[in-house]
Amino acid sequence: MQWLNEPPVWQAGDGRLRVVTGLRTDFWRVTHYGFVRDNGHFYYQEQTGNFTAQVKFEAKYESLYDQAGVMIRLDTANWIKAGIEYTDGQTYFSAVVTREFSDWSVVPAHSTGPVWLRLTKLQSAVKIQYSSDGLSFRLLRLAYFPDARKAQVGLMCCSPEREGFEVEFHDFQIGPPIDQGLHE
Repeated sequence: MQWLNEPPVWQAGDGRLRVVTGLRTDFWRVTHYGFVRDNGHFYYQEQTGNFTAQVKFEAKYESLYDQAGVMIRLDTANWIKAGIEYTDGQTYFSAVVTREFSDWSVVPAHSTGPVWLRLTKLQSAVKIQYSSDGLSFRLLRLAYFPDARKAQVGLMCCSPEREGFEVEFHDFQIGPPIDQGLHE
């Protein structure tokens, strides 16, 4: 795996990745705020075809927009990031889908411990699911994503309002797509 925007502090080993974010890092394009940010931390590998990526993670959410999770990326203008984001004083399961312009959707997380995120790519669709127990996954979003030959897939974290956001990812894995129905 390799970094896009390597963080100032990180350590990988034993199925874990620990990250401390740099100052004012984010991935966002234009919508509402009028700016483009492409300096968030992204630890990825290249992946071809259809797949499911899954990870368990936990973090010390303290400041507005602190975020961590999974990302799939073609280039600076085509990507999806999904995970937990801190806003309005609480954590939310969050998905940002970007195709030239970013859009954002959230669902209250109601979780204080680790969470799981699963992203499944099937042709030109990406299914984003979340779990608070690692067993039962709920649909967060089904999004269009260009069916490119290969994409970058991996772990993402950002702290748009500060530095020093601490995240720990556990057991990141990419495998064959889990191709179950949307409501199973």
